[in-house]
Parts: sequence; structure tokens; C-alpha cells
Amino acid sequence: MKFFRSLLAKYMLIILLAMSIVQIAYFILAVFVLGIAKTEESINKNQYGEHFNENVLEEQWHAEANKIKAIELEVIDQLFEDWQEKYPEASMFWVSEDGTLLTSVNIKEELPLEWSPAFTTKFIKERYDGDPFTVIAFLGDDETNGFIVFEIPRSELNPPLINVYQQYGTIVFYGVIVVILFFVSVSYLFFRGIRKRLLKLQDAMEIRDVDGLPIEMYVKKKDEIGQLEQSFNRMVCELRESKNREQKEEQLRRELIANLSHDLRTPLTKVRAQTYSISKEELSDDGKHAVKALETSIVNIDGLMENLLSYTLLMASKYKFEPKEINVLRFVREHMTTWYPVFEKEGFAIDVELDSFEENKWLVDPLWLGRIFDNFFQNVLRHASGGQYIGVKTESTEHYDAFVISDCGKGMNNESNAKGAGIGLSIVDIMVKGMELDWDITSSESGTIIKIIRRKKLSE
Repeated sequence: MKFFRSLLAKYMLIILLAMSIVQIAYFILAVFVLGIAKTEESINKNQYGEHFNENVLEEQWHAEANKIKAIELEVIDQLFEDWQEKYPEASMFWVSEDGTLLTSVNIKEELPLEWSPAFTTKFIKERYDGDPFTVIAFLGDDETNGFIVFEIPRSELNPPLINVYQQYGTIVFYGVIVVILFFVSVSYLFFRGIRKRLLKLQDAMEIRDVDGLPIEMYVKKKDEIGQLEQSFNRMVCELRESKNREQKEEQLRRELIANLSHDLRTPLTKVRAQTYSISKEELSDDGKHAVKALETSIVNIDGLMENLLSYTLLMASKYKFEPKEINVLRFVREHMTTWYPVFEKEGFAIDVELDSFEENKWLVDPLWLGRIFDNFFQNVLRHASGGQYIGVKTESTEHYDAFVISDCGKGMNNESNAKGAGIGLSIVDIMVKGMELDWDITSSESGTIIKIIRRKKLSE
């Protein structure tokens, strides 16, 4: 049963159908032609059962002419009448010795009543091997009795099949054309249906549902394409189930990270408070150094947890985003003032050169932009403290405006105890792209340069 539902079976059925139609048409045509041929054959026989034949007719006409002994008009007329019954399309006439036309039967052209030798010669020349087929015989054994002429169209002498072909050949030709066109049309419809179904499957692969996955197809048939459609639907179902599982797992991870970040803040706060209390006691130099290192570690852990929570919220699209048009130069100057004491405390040389742009107002989220600068500054403190330098400048070209943050550390490829998993830079990437900005980072052993870039529009 599976084979009979396949496309191969359907195409073989079309081939067999076309072959059957051709064979049936040939059979009907053969029966028809043979029937006509038998009818023609029965008509084209004389009283002796002989077919029309030039040699036979010529011999019979000479024989009939030689048998006549009494050369009389009644006898000749009776001869003509007998042959007229056998050959209805034939023409016959009698010309006497002196060239007089004595009698004629079924003459289709005008003949002269008096035949001159010249006209007789011309007549014989024109009729020789011409159409109609002409037989001239002298009466009796004496040429003085004149001659009798028998004429019949050569088409009456053709074999029956030739006559049938001449009459019905056009019908046969167009019949064959119709059969070919029928087969071509059926084949075209068959393959057009296959093409439409394949294009529909292609469209289903390209169109996406609200969940970003291809849409399922309605399966009408159970042939090879139908089986392909069923396999496609199964694949879509498996992808949807996999995506749902992934989303659930991702949601669990986010909730776990958020809960852990929240739960760790309480004991971390207690540790920070105890560390502060210890720092108030009288401690040796080593003790003071240990307390300072502990405070630094607490700050780093707090920053890492904050980054982890922010990253989780950003990935879940739950981090609040409120863009507004602000003067970025003023914003960066004000934000930089909060970091001055921190860098001065660590002994950094601070180089700030904030020149005006052509357009100082950017459409950004102030909290996001501040978080970006905070992450960069924290990275400088953690990873480039050995260079004791930070620079914040502006840069303008024909194509963009940018803030440039540089340091003189050992580069991002340098191994450091404070080196994390790169969550901070991942947060920066998400926030920068979310505000339709770009950023670029170049790092080497002599330092790191980071640019926050706003591309200029063509209208600007």
C-alpha cells in the first residue's frame, strides 16, 4: 500500500495511461481502416473477383474488343453498358475508321465528332501514362472497324489503404497530436503539483512563528513529499520542546543567580562591618595591610556580584532602560569627579581632556552610560594599577565622536589575581549596543585604550 501512495507509482500510472491511450487509439484506427479497406476492396473488384489493375484492365478491354464479331452500334452500346456497371467512374467511346465519333458513355470532356489523324495522335500522346488511365483497342480482328477507348481516373486504381490514408490521414495526424498533448498536459500538471508542494515546504522553512521557529505544515498526502512534511513537522516540534526546556533552564539559572546574589549580600555586609571594626583597633603594620587587602577583596566580590546580577537581568531583558537626550560632556565630567578621590588615593596620574563635539547631546540612558564608565574605571583599578595612569579624552573625526579611556597597565592579556570571567565587559557590550553606540578596545603590554563611539549620521 505504501508503494501505491508514492509519487513513483503515480508517475508510472501516467506512463501506462499514455501508452494505453496510444494503443487503444491505434486499435480503433486499425479497425476503422480495415473496415474501410474491406469496403473499398469489395467495391474495387470486378465480376471475376479481380482487383482494379492497369494490366488486367488493359488485357480485359482488348479481349472484349477482339471478341466482338458483329460490329454494330447496339453491340458496342451493350459492351459500354456492361463495363459501366462494373466501373461507374469510367468513360468509354467508339471512333470509326474514318474518324467519326459514333457513341460515348460518361464522357467528362468535350470530344470532337470528327477525329483527324493529327488529333488522334495528340490524344494518344496526352493519354499515354497519364491521368485518367486510358486503354485503346481495335474492334474485332480488322483495324477497319475503328477503335474503342476506355478511361478511368487513376485514383480508382489505388490500393484501398492509400485511399483511406488520403481521406483520413489528417484525422490520424491530429489524433496523434491530441494524444501527445494530453500526455504532456498530464505530466505538466503532475510536476507542477510537486513543485508547488516543494515551494510551500521551502516557504514554511523560511517563515518564522512568534517564537522564532518555523511553522508546521498541514499534511494532505502520504507520498514522499508528505513524509518529508511530516518529518519537518516533527523537527519543528522537537525544536520547540528543546527551546521551551532551554528557556525553563535559563529562567532557573537566572533566578538562582539573582537569589544567590541577594543572599550573599547579607553576610558580605556583616563581613564588611566586622572588617571596619577591626580596622579601628590597634593593629600592627601587617594587620593593617591584611585588613586593607580584606576590604579590597570585599569590594571586588561586591562588584562581581553586582555585575553577575546585572548581566542576568540584561539577558532576561528586565534591566530598566530609559533613554533620554543628555549633554554627555557634562555627564562625563560630573561622573569623573566621583572617581577622582579613588584614583588619587591609589596614586594615579589623571589626565582629562574633554573637548566639545559638534553635537554634545546624545540619546542614551544615564544609568547605563554611568555603569559603562564605572566598569571601565574598575577594570583600570584592578588590572592596570601598576601603570598609575588613567586618561579620559574626547576624539572627533568625520565619521564619529568618541570618549577615549586609556591606561598604562600591562594589558588585558596579562595574568592577574583580580582577573575575572569577563562579565563586566559583557555587560558593557550589551549596554553599548542597546543604546545604539559602538565600542572598541585595543590592548598591549604598554597599556589599553577603550573607545565609546557614536557614529555620525549622514545628515550631520
